Amino acid sequence: MLPFFAELVTATDEHRRAFETHPTVVAAVADGMSVERYRALLLELYHVVWHFNPVCAAAASRMDDAFTGLRYFLYEHMHEESGHEVWVLNDLEAIGVEPDATRTHAPGADTLALNGYNYWAADRRHPCSALGMLYALEVIASVYGGPFASAIRESLLLDGDRGVSFIDSHSTLDAQHMAELRKVLNTLNDPAAQAAVIESVRVNFHHFTRIIEAV
Repeated sequence: MLPFFAELVTATDEHRRAFETHPTVVAAVADGMSVERYRALLLELYHVVWHFNPVCAAAASRMDDAFTGLRYFLYEHMHEESGHEVWVLNDLEAIGVEPDATRTHAPGADTLALNGYNYWAADRRHPCSALGMLYALEVIASVYGGPFASAIRESLLLDGDRGVSFIDSHSTLDAQHMAELRKVLNTLNDPAAQAAVIESVRVNFHHFTRIIEAV
């Protein structure tokens, strides 16, 4: 049998490719975005990032002692991710959106669907589904974050990491996180937990693609 991480990559490859080959994603990585569209994307991303740790906390609270190692992995990961929504606030302020406007922004239907699924899956499907959320978001950040940040910086004439600090930093941070996640996922032998992770990856890729498509 393949290690679970390899099985996960194979089982979700179609959904990853659907994301990376979507015309909107291809155009954004190649040419950046207008400032209006980039603002709209960051406003949605703020709500994804804000709910990331609460989803992980909900999942960790529901893991029994059979998943102790995974629970402690989530604790450590939540500590590392704490406060990252402030980076998104700062990037939005750098491109003309005040923090209060960001905090009161009503997320779109696709963002609500992404967050709603992740909370529901952690509570009702299987708490290990949160690892699928981690995998999908970290693939997006580590593989596509760097090129996208460079394209945005060039298209909007931004200086340094001003306006792209969240996306640019996570292209490096999440490469390291992916290596750690790979080790953790390869300890997961429970079939129900594995199925929940695979489903979560597919759903998160789908909804994140819709978020980018909508802006």
